[in-house]
Amino acid sequence: MALLTNRAASPVADSGKGRGRRALAFLKEAKYEFLKLWRLPVYSLSTLVFPAMFYVIFGLTFAGQYTAGVSLTTYMLATYGAFGVIGCALFGFGVAVAVERGQGWMLLKRASPMPPLVYFAAKLAMALLFSGLVITMLFSLGALVGGVRLPVLGWLQLFLTLLAGALPFSMMGLAFGYLLGPNSAPAVLNLVYLPMAFVSGLWIPIDVLPQAIRQFAPLLPPYHYSQLALGTIGADRGGDPLLHLAVLAGYTLLFLAVALVGYRRDEGRTFG
Repeated sequence: MALLTNRAASPVADSGKGRGRRALAFLKEAKYEFLKLWRLPVYSLSTLVFPAMFYVIFGLTFAGQYTAGVSLTTYMLATYGAFGVIGCALFGFGVAVAVERGQGWMLLKRASPMPPLVYFAAKLAMALLFSGLVITMLFSLGALVGGVRLPVLGWLQLFLTLLAGALPFSMMGLAFGYLLGPNSAPAVLNLVYLPMAFVSGLWIPIDVLPQAIRQFAPLLPPYHYSQLALGTIGADRGGDPLLHLAVLAGYTLLFLAVALVGYRRDEGRTFG
């Protein structure tokens, strides 16, 4: 009877141990991913400092002016928040994956008992963590220096909307990480990231941009992301939020599919 009881309980116990091991592996991978990124000034300084620096230059310098019905410091809190989150996601995933593929880290990871999904989950967690730091830094600047005043629910809605943007742009970074080599990834991503952000109205209000650029902007995912963020402070251009969400969801699936193709291509080259 005792034997029968032990046999019946064994799969459950094994399942519980398996989840515990995966959770422990995720925590360790996330910890070392954080330490790696934090100790890389080219990542930690650029992703944390640049959005705040641009907000000071283009936002705080023009404090007292208004656009889209809100102060410029409030408007640019949303757009530079979006700019910062996209940078964290693109470079935390894109450059990191491309470099680690080139250095052979993927082969080493595959030889370890760690499930492959843990590797990507840890990178996504760090993209969210650094994005949260960027948003918090900008919010502090806006509130303490720029005189931005929002209700508590407004701050929370803007924070969560901006943070959620890490998901689609992490998938975009992952796709580039599997398409590009370690040497070309930083340059190509910058060539995509900076013009894409400018055209989408993340640097200066989109209604100030030329008509031709304004017509092109809705084709880009940052435009829809920024409109959702601006919608939380009542400064969007009046588009349907569901349309913005649908476009971002479509791009997320597209980038994920491209990354999957690249992942399988690498697996085929490595293991035949």
